Amino acid sequence: MLEIRNLEVSYDDVVALKGIHLKIEDQEVLSLLGANGAGKTTMINTITGLLKPSHGEVSFQGQRIEGLETYQIVERGVTQVPEGRRLFPLMTVMDNLLIGAYTLRAEKKLQQNLQFVFSLLPVLGERKGQLAKTLSGGEQQMLAIGRALMADPSLLILDEPSLGLAPILVETIFQLIKDINLQGNTVFLVEQNVQHSLEISHRGYVLENGQIVLEGKSGDLLQNQFIKEAYLGL
Repeated sequence: MLEIRNLEVSYDDVVALKGIHLKIEDQEVLSLLGANGAGKTTMINTITGLLKPSHGEVSFQGQRIEGLETYQIVERGVTQVPEGRRLFPLMTVMDNLLIGAYTLRAEKKLQQNLQFVFSLLPVLGERKGQLAKTLSGGEQQMLAIGRALMADPSLLILDEPSLGLAPILVETIFQLIKDINLQGNTVFLVEQNVQHSLEISHRGYVLENGQIVLEGKSGDLLQNQFIKEAYLGL
């Protein structure tokens, strides 16, 4: 579904990503793992057009997209749930959801996608008249994911969805991601929570200092000694 070839991204004279090769297959959950500052958000912001690469290619469903604007990439079916949720706090849950359906692609399936979001996240249906700022942290993260699903994505990118959540809510969010994938959605999960990410994903890549240092099936990565020592504290 998505392929990155020899990607390089720089900020002024600083190289943030170098020599990145990565593939996401249709209907899989792929995890991108790494510590703060490794370059994870830079990578997904480049995929979604918020940043432009200095070198390399990004192809989605067989067509290059690295030169497109963000709205054009969203229209093609790539949607990002940003770190920190970025909701409109003084707007209702329903209005936040409807804003997610602003593209021509999504407008055609608005009611269908709204029903899908409410079936997957019934709490949003119960709270649809509430202001977003009145929701709990976990509910706000659900709303951010629901808003992204309203764009009718073929590829859903999640940037640190468990950040700042209580452990019991972390479990809920990861189960939600698994459920979204079981409905046929392809998911690119960017996380620091290595254990949970690998438990629900099919494959994973490890990013350090702007370069891929490890990749493989999630089960193999969980048993990898480097992963155990560097990320799981074992």
